[in-house]
Amino acid sequence: MTPSWRKPAGVFAILAIITIWAVLVASLSGLVGGWHWVVQAIFYLVAGLAWITPMRPLLQWMETGRWKSS
Repeated sequence: MTPSWRKPAGVFAILAIITIWAVLVASLSGLVGGWHWVVQAIFYLVAGLAWITPMRPLLQWMETGRWKSS
């Protein structure tokens, strides 16, 4: 059994998604910094969890080679 190329490619994709998301959220800090602290906390909570959304299909693809379950 030969190792799959999907796992290393998936790891790089995950790192890229996290990096792009972090840069995007950080670029909004000037705007978000003027908001009330409660709204900021909610924004950063949602932003901190939102990057997880694309991970499920990506992890599934890494394991099975398919984007959707049959």
